[in-house]
Amino acid sequence: MVITKNRLVLGATVVTLSTIAVTSLGIHSRGQALFKASPKELVDEVWQIVQRQYVDGTFNQVDWQAVRNEYVKNKSYSNQQEAYKSIREMLKKLDDPYTRFMDPGEFKNMQVDTSGELTGIGITISQDEKTKQLVVIAPIEDTPAFKAGVLAKDVILKIDDKSTKGMDTNQAVSLIRGEAGTQVSLTIQRNGQTKQFNIKRARIEIHPVKYSQKQTPAGNLGYIRLNQFSANAGKEMQAAIRDLETKKVSGYILDLRGNPGGLLFSSIEIARMWLNQGTIVSTIDRGGEREREVANGRALTNKPLVVLVDKGSASASEILSGALQDNKRATLVGTQTFGKGLVQSVRPLEDGSGLAVTIAKYHTPSDRDINKHGIDPDVKVDLSDAQRQDLWLNERDKLATLKDPQFAKAVEVMGKQLAAKGTATAEK
Repeated sequence: MVITKNRLVLGATVVTLSTIAVTSLGIHSRGQALFKASPKELVDEVWQIVQRQYVDGTFNQVDWQAVRNEYVKNKSYSNQQEAYKSIREMLKKLDDPYTRFMDPGEFKNMQVDTSGELTGIGITISQDEKTKQLVVIAPIEDTPAFKAGVLAKDVILKIDDKSTKGMDTNQAVSLIRGEAGTQVSLTIQRNGQTKQFNIKRARIEIHPVKYSQKQTPAGNLGYIRLNQFSANAGKEMQAAIRDLETKKVSGYILDLRGNPGGLLFSSIEIARMWLNQGTIVSTIDRGGEREREVANGRALTNKPLVVLVDKGSASASEILSGALQDNKRATLVGTQTFGKGLVQSVRPLEDGSGLAVTIAKYHTPSDRDINKHGIDPDVKVDLSDAQRQDLWLNERDKLATLKDPQFAKAVEVMGKQLAAKGTATAEK
């Protein structure tokens, strides 16, 4: 996501399952305004926003003017609930799961994504564009869903006893969310097999950055694990790099595995800590206009860098890893990333509800469109689901050690880079 002066823009279309609303980050709800739109005016407001901003000028081959005739000109409304129903029907015609309406309660809950604290089970979800199934982007590390064994790419078939067929992310969130200490049951499909998880909801405090020194065959390395691109991720990343620099590490391993993304501006801020020059990301609107974010010459270190990625690395993680890869600043090790390359603007509406609308797509510095594909690592190291579950849940003491195959390969790659750097220095 990126926060601008008058709206919130999502770099990933994900929903964090939680109950705490955050309104201090550039989102100003007009639900308390003296003037409140009539139901028909609310429907028209949504239509107008899509008309002005939607990324595809053909509206995905939909006659958007005819949609206005159907839902605004030729229809009357007696209450807000009727308007909400029509708005959802209207948006469904776009066949874009990321352009979605949120009633006032859903909108408040959606705003938690950047707070660093939430109540829920700790997963991010999306709707698959082709199958329309609800898919787990990634569980947030050390949360109830993570500890229960939910994995990236799991398909959610049922929430408690309710089928998710035809269900959107807002509906799913309202069913999964609840009071701390209560339980929710998720029926998951994974590799053709069905599993059931009974998960107790909890209050979760998220610290996006964890770091340490690692004594390895490649030398004294700095290891930084980034779990989420929240509002305070940049500050914590800066502190981690500066502390590790005082410890004279030879190079860094940045772990983005299972990081579902978050704030776009956070990924740009962090990219600038590693890059002195070059493009970080380009966003492209429906008119083909590009906005480029670039490095500002203030990198905190120029030491060798290896980045760990996997299929749970999404959105802001892909922006950061793509920028580092394309600028040849880092070597990516692991597996293909999730593939989220769309940008959503989240707008407050007159009655306190909200609208997320796809307004742009983003490309990496080499002009790659990674939507639906993801980023391919420079060095591929596959793990089976069983290996991942053992590593991340059952045998956590092996994580980021030489018994972690992806970390071990990162150390090997780092060793070669440091050796080559030493040779080059000696030849000068």
